[in-house]
Amino acid sequence: MIDILKEILLDFQEIDLSTGVPRRLDIAPVSGKTTVCIGVRRSGKSTFLFQLMKKLQDSGVSRQNILYLNFFDDRLHKLQHESLGVILEAYFSLYPEKKNVEKVYCFFDEIQVVPGWETFVDRLMRTEKCEVYITGSSAQMLSREIATQMRGRALSWEMFPFSFREFLDYKGIEGDVPCSTRKRLIIQKAFEDYWETGGFPEVAGLDRLLRIKTHQEYFNAMLFRDLVERHDISHPRAVTDLAYWLVDNTGSLYSVNNLTGYLKSLGHKAPKSAVSDYLAWFEDAYVLFTVRIFDASLARANTNPKKIYCVDHALVRSISSGILINSGHLLENLVFTALRRITSDIFYFKTRSGREVDFIIRRHKRVLMLVQVCESIADPQTRKRETTALAEAMAELKLKQGTIVTRGEEEHMQLGAGTIDVVPAWRFLLNVSAGG
Repeated sequence: MIDILKEILLDFQEIDLSTGVPRRLDIAPVSGKTTVCIGVRRSGKSTFLFQLMKKLQDSGVSRQNILYLNFFDDRLHKLQHESLGVILEAYFSLYPEKKNVEKVYCFFDEIQVVPGWETFVDRLMRTEKCEVYITGSSAQMLSREIATQMRGRALSWEMFPFSFREFLDYKGIEGDVPCSTRKRLIIQKAFEDYWETGGFPEVAGLDRLLRIKTHQEYFNAMLFRDLVERHDISHPRAVTDLAYWLVDNTGSLYSVNNLTGYLKSLGHKAPKSAVSDYLAWFEDAYVLFTVRIFDASLARANTNPKKIYCVDHALVRSISSGILINSGHLLENLVFTALRRITSDIFYFKTRSGREVDFIIRRHKRVLMLVQVCESIADPQTRKRETTALAEAMAELKLKQGTIVTRGEEEHMQLGAGTIDVVPAWRFLLNVSAGG
């Protein structure tokens, strides 16, 4: 195994670092702590590691002082059955003069596939002169293991597919607002592209059919590698059928009871407890997210129906049957992912009269924002429905401001309860990323 590891480490020394588009993720290493980057498969975590390595090289760090391993490499499969300590043995047999003399920068990609990784990284941080960066595509696994095994010696950051601002970076467009009429038109045109392609870095610039095929391959890999294999699920068809139902119903309400009934109608014998596990695992892998009702009582929040969203709106379009998905739900999904990048405290709100507001976000236990999503409020009935729900929620929560996100309309409304800003999606995405 040592010879294979030495070969992998030396191969890496010779490759050009593919750094792609710089990500707007402000990671700050802290002395004595492992830096952890977690997020959905194919969101750009490996490329982000290469960007960090390039910065180190540019600051004068030798390439030989950078140790990189991707644990999805088939050649590392046996590491699941051997001590991870052989990694250091292989590295220091190549560079014995560096041990305890020079700082070594260790980058471990998708490390969660190796049992016992936490104690190895913990020991590494305590006994070697090093800085450690790791990535993984499992939020629950990483957070749980870090909490129990690494005793506060790690800091985590989340990575999502490209935000709209990062998509503009990819296009070479400055996303500053306010802007000139010409710049606004360029940004709006780029938003239409983002609306079609979504945020996964690899699909940007692909034609429609190739994009759909790539998205479908991603989704299959997420389901089978991040759910079925990781959790050793004995009935993978039930998980797959559930995942496709949820994607088809993006932005809609669900309950564990109706999901269990749906699977039963297909002939699956999945109890409610299994369905609850599947939902938790989807979220754990950053594929599908559950939004609960805003309620001070956790018991009431858990018994009320919940809403489902996907990590990327264009992924929904590529894998859904298209029967139930409409562009209004896709717009709602787009707004959800923009909000999810800045906080996980996202809920939907129901007024005392039963009217619904799509999103209420909270940071540090304080309500920050009420957001309603509607493709267009040009129709008078639609306008009344959306503004009334928002105004009622603002009054009940004692908030002076609410937002309606549309595909293209813009307006400032003054109401008795406060003000409602009607904002086109492209501008909302830029404002949220600037504020977040």
